[in-house]
Amino acid sequence: MSYDPEQFLAAPRVVITTRLKPLIGTRFQPTGFPNLGAAEYQLPSSEQTKRVKCLLVESPQSIANHLEKTIWDDANNDVLPDFQGLPYVRTTVDDTPTDSIQEAHRLNSPYLIEGLRAQFMARAEIKTKTKVAAGKKGAQAGEGTSDGEDSESSSGVDTRKLASAVFFYDPNSVLHGVFLEKVVGLARLTRVISGFIEASGVEVVQSGGVKNDRVDPSGKKYGGANKGFGNVPYSKAEYAAEVIEASFSFDSARVRAYGLPPEAQRLLLSLALWKIGTFISDGTRLRTACDLVVDGPGLTVRSPSVTTFPALSEVLADVKAQIVACGIAGHFAKPAVTNVVFPTKAEAK
Repeated sequence: MSYDPEQFLAAPRVVITTRLKPLIGTRFQPTGFPNLGAAEYQLPSSEQTKRVKCLLVESPQSIANHLEKTIWDDANNDVLPDFQGLPYVRTTVDDTPTDSIQEAHRLNSPYLIEGLRAQFMARAEIKTKTKVAAGKKGAQAGEGTSDGEDSESSSGVDTRKLASAVFFYDPNSVLHGVFLEKVVGLARLTRVISGFIEASGVEVVQSGGVKNDRVDPSGKKYGGANKGFGNVPYSKAEYAAEVIEASFSFDSARVRAYGLPPEAQRLLLSLALWKIGTFISDGTRLRTACDLVVDGPGLTVRSPSVTTFPALSEVLADVKAQIVACGIAGHFAKPAVTNVVFPTKAEAK
């Protein structure tokens, strides 16, 4: 079937799923959370069904990181050749380059936003209003508050202008969301694309091992186990599951609400589909002990039901076409890569 972006964009949501399985064996290691460990839960039972033990294998935050990496070329520290012309913002801090695609908070990275603030504010035309909290005035537009200040600011933000300005400098920040409180108040674009991996019918597989010290097994001679000496036993929890499923959604309704031009909407959609398809087809090696592959026919489009997942070659062709179209129409910064200067401590004051 030929790729028809309009079918996807016409639906309120695009929902895509696929079954996964461990590449080798039956065990896998899920994501863990500080002070929580693995995220286990149970589905409610009914008269017809028993309670099912489930597990969050990969969180939406982690999936976003994996999707973002699909367009990046680590060797050349730039987007892959097929995505040249796609805007993003970069800087160098103490001889270390970084950019809005790799930074955890994208455009809102403290290494980027200070250098971008003035031109971004001018383009976004953000209007702000302040409140008084605890007897102190809230921060003025474009100003942060120092640590310890008891102040609060809220923003009246034209989301359409905000989305247009973010898209101009970094379409990936529209796609994956960005919280621009460093610019003003509560300026936020929520994720257009989201995903996670869940498992059901899970059982814990407890195992362990020991780190052997050939020189001093007791560890007492050179300072003990807390310094890495001696034999150190450890435990390990992996999981087996009846079903592992990856799920993704693309919020077409939100993209339309942003009021972006048709070529921008198509770019966001095609870029999202390419990232999902590439992430799944290249093998989801999430961790050393969590290497998953497709189990079954591949990606299935649950909504809209009249479509099938398109060939990645067709999706990539549309991505490249829309990058060119958006550039010609003036929806992108020129040059596409915006270089900003991270201020020194003296300049920041």
